[in-house]
Amino acid sequence: MNVWQNLPSHIDPVFLRVGSFQIRYYSLMYILCFVVVTLLLIYRIKKEKWPYTPATVENYFTWALLGVIIGARLGYVLFYNLDFYLTYPLQIVWPFDRGGHFIGIAGMSYHGGLLGAIVSSWLFCRRYRISFWRFADFVTPAVPLGYAFGRLGNFLNGELYGRPTDVPWGMYFPQAPDGQLRHPSQLYEMLFEGLFLFAVMWSIRKNPKLRGQMLPLYIIGYGTVRFFIEFFRAPDAQIGLLVFHLSLGQLLCLTMISLGAGLLLIPKTLPR
Repeated sequence: MNVWQNLPSHIDPVFLRVGSFQIRYYSLMYILCFVVVTLLLIYRIKKEKWPYTPATVENYFTWALLGVIIGARLGYVLFYNLDFYLTYPLQIVWPFDRGGHFIGIAGMSYHGGLLGAIVSSWLFCRRYRISFWRFADFVTPAVPLGYAFGRLGNFLNGELYGRPTDVPWGMYFPQAPDGQLRHPSQLYEMLFEGLFLFAVMWSIRKNPKLRGQMLPLYIIGYGTVRFFIEFFRAPDAQIGLLVFHLSLGQLLCLTMISLGAGLLLIPKTLPR
């Protein structure tokens, strides 16, 4: 008997209930994401030679969080469900369905969130006269470990599950419409987009030959890993598979890889 098969159906996504108020594991994981990245950056300030302070990190995350949320939401609207939101534009920001029931702001795109984070980071650096590429060297190696908690949150929430499978570690996900065993693709993403990519980025963070290149390398690395994991992740129901039987996520990852390769070639002005 496969002990993994019934695991997701026994995980309550709600961590704490007080009357109608709920705290979900999903929300806690995203809070942990920012906490972990913040602690890693403070560690870098204390142990490595960086011209930043903990106050710089705290101030930056106000900008970054806003950029991630706006970018992720708009990315989902534009990339994944544009027809729906053109018909019901208020649902982009309105957390209630047409029956008045609270549903939250459903639908976030990683690719949109990344773009939003890059834009907000550039604006932050411009505002405080910080070298963008050097600051990206400082921040980027810590990001994948924080992101791992985000994918764990997806798993605990029973969403973004994988394609049907018969592998021994296949799982039942209550939100899946057909009741088939599926790949726990959220855990694959946690392991490879999160832990594996963190191990790589953290190990090369001090390489002097890679000054100014941490962000392009992360973009290429994430795009490559995510591209292959998408073969195990169920495509979005409203989109399905597209050209060459690739998912939209894979096409966006190919765009990421191309963008990252282009950024590697851009001359960068860095402080000595």
